[in-house]
Amino acid sequence: MLSTGLPQGAVPKLERPGPLRDRVYEALLELITTRALQPGQHLVESELAGHLGVSRQPVREALQRLNTEGWVDLRPAQGAFVHEPTDEEADQLLTVRTLLEAEAARLAAANAGSAGVAVLEELCAQGESAVAADDVDAAVALNARLHAAVMELAGNAVLAELAGQVDRRVRWYYTPIARRRGQQSWIEHRELIAAIADRDEQRATELMRQHTEHTRTSYHARRRS
Repeated sequence: MLSTGLPQGAVPKLERPGPLRDRVYEALLELITTRALQPGQHLVESELAGHLGVSRQPVREALQRLNTEGWVDLRPAQGAFVHEPTDEEADQLLTVRTLLEAEAARLAAANAGSAGVAVLEELCAQGESAVAADDVDAAVALNARLHAAVMELAGNAVLAELAGQVDRRVRWYYTPIARRRGQQSWIEHRELIAAIADRDEQRATELMRQHTEHTRTSYHARRRS
């Protein structure tokens, strides 16, 4: 294995078509958000290029873009490193997430029909199975899909756009605590889905607020465990 240290099977295939620099950017961002590339890890252009089967130029361009967006730190005379988020950064983002998703839950309870609720229930069942199988990657992905489905049921395009801007960073923060949250997270999802199905806007709002706050407090508690 190269010193970049990517786990077996972690490197995503570059989708075609599309500008190569964009595909390399998406591949590297996926590796960062899933923590296949860990915070603080040194990113060597030549090694990443070898993993992805491309030249160094699109990797360099992708790293510059990731640096601009705060995913990567470019240090003079040292190179590129995956950004290490501070607790303050995490707290600010997860607090904003709570505001967005609590409102999404309220709107979903107001708008969702039986078909929308069925989608949520199916995603929840899949998430419960992933937790039972100790498949953290699947649990993280399904958690993101369920929250996205609630956002879609809310039917507010502006709210969805804002949530989309923080979604990948939420996944980034959620991944290291997914096993800690475990089955309890999906119990909370079940309660939320029941409130949405009952069209109880107030309860759906409060349950989502509590749910996202549990994620925030679990993230901060991870260092003490």
